This record gives sequence, structure tokens and C-alpha cells, in this order.
Amino acid sequence: MANGLPSTLPGGAPTIRELLASGDRSFSFEFFPPKTPEAEEVLWRSIREIEQLRPTFVSITYGAGGTTRDGTIRVTERVAQDTSLTPLGHLTCVAHSRDELRSVIGAYAGSGVRNMLALRGDPPGGPNQPWVAHPEGLDHAIELVELIRSLGDFCVGVAAFPDKHPEATSLEADAQVLAAKARAGADYAITQMFFGADDYFRLVDRAAALGCDIPVLPGIMPVTNIKQIQRMADLTGMALPAAVTDRLHAVEDDPAAVREVGVEIATELCERLLAGGAPGIHFITLNRSTATRQVFRNLKTPVVS
Repeated sequence: MANGLPSTLPGGAPTIRELLASGDRSFSFEFFPPKTPEAEEVLWRSIREIEQLRPTFVSITYGAGGTTRDGTIRVTERVAQDTSLTPLGHLTCVAHSRDELRSVIGAYAGSGVRNMLALRGDPPGGPNQPWVAHPEGLDHAIELVELIRSLGDFCVGVAAFPDKHPEATSLEADAQVLAAKARAGADYAITQMFFGADDYFRLVDRAAALGCDIPVLPGIMPVTNIKQIQRMADLTGMALPAAVTDRLHAVEDDPAAVREVGVEIATELCERLLAGGAPGIHFITLNRSTATRQVFRNLKTPVVS
């Protein structure tokens, strides 16, 4: 046992790195840890529904400020042990010392989880607050990638930002950070959610010009609630194109129509991304899988002319 971790990780399932290298399109789904027994039921019902689709992997997010650490580990462990799914455990630098981060990595490894998403994370007060590193912790996701890599044969993903990270000084500087994370050992990236296909392709091109050729999975969420998506845009700096908001506001008084239009917009975006060479789609579910399953079915069903 090295660094407190088993020298040979349990579980023989392929890593996300290996799954992406197969050349098959990747379809993955993101969930978050529940806070109530009722929410727990919704989560596991959604996970079982997604399991039937045989996705490439599923991911479990890490709450703002590291607040859901125990829940994230618990759900990720259960996915690894009680389902046929490949789990991706999130991990952030926020409010954690190096020793605490090693402990989380060890908990994942002990359950056979080999795939982790290394994130700096948002400050505890929210994305608009200044970043302050833990005095005994890490300051950047690059350092977290290096730490995970030093502790075992893990597959490490990182975040990417088609609309630019809110703290980045420019799109070019943001691409340079992604390239640095790849040099540190990142195997692939998953983007923050976005609505502009061209923004994604430009990000990939900027990274490639810097020698960064890791797969970049687009993060996509079908809009089912207009106010919710506007709040998310305000918090993250995500662009909301008029072509999207105009279509949604045209039916905003009809929740069913908003959902239908949201699924249409997401399907069209995914089709364009896949046609342009994206290696797959990472669906953000908010723990309710109906809309994302509909988009998935739309993409899997060939159009008959």
C-alpha cells in the first residue's frame, strides 16, 4: 500500500479513458447527491432508468463548497457496487486540506472507483465570490490532477468552458489552463453546460493549437424551467443566445410546451455537435431523467425521409 492507497485498485471495469479511446460515441449522465429521503427515491429511480440505456458512465457532483462530500462518496460507491454502471466521482479543492483530499481519493479507490473529475470548485459563497484556497490545500485544479495521479492508476477528467471561466482574463488564457491540466495528466474534459455549438468548436480548436488533444465532452442540459436556466446563466457566466431564449419565451406560459421546446433545442444542439466531431454528449439531469432520456432517444433514432 502506497500513500495510504491500495497499490492495485479493485475492480476490473474499463476506465473512461479506455472507453473514449474505443472510438464509440460516449453518452453519459450527471446526477447530484440527494438531501432528503424523497429526493433519494427520485435519484435512484432516475439512475435505474438511465442504467437501461447502457451509458458510457454516470457522474455524481460535489456540492458547492464541498458541502455534499459524504453524500457524493456514498452515492458514487453505491453506483459502483450495486449497478452495472461506470461511476465518475467528482472532487474539488474547496475547503479541503491535502490530507482530506487523499482521504476522499482513498474512499473512492476502496470502492473500486477509478474515474475522478478534478475541479477547483466554486468558493463557498458562490461563483461570484473571491477564491481563497484552504491553507493546507490546493489552489488550482492542475494541482488536484497531479495529486490524484500521484496516488494511483486513476483516470482523471477536468472541466472546460466554452463560454470561458468567469475568472479567466480571456478565451485564450482559459484554453491555456485546459492545456496545462492536460499536461498535468488529465485524460479528458467535460464542459460546463452551454448553448452555442460554435463556442464549443472554437474551444476545441484553441486547445488543439496549444497541443491539447484530449477528448472534450460537451455538457448539455435540456431546459425545462426558464427561470432556473436564467439563474444558472447569471451565476456561471454561461451565454444564453437570443435564438434560445426567444423560442422559450414564446411558450413560457405553457410548462409542457417549454419542456418540449427545451428538448428540441437540446436535440438540435447535440446533433450539430456530434456531426461536427464531438466524441459524445454528457447530459446534466438535475436528477430527473425524463427530458434527457428523450433527447438521448431522439439522437439514437434515425430520421426516415
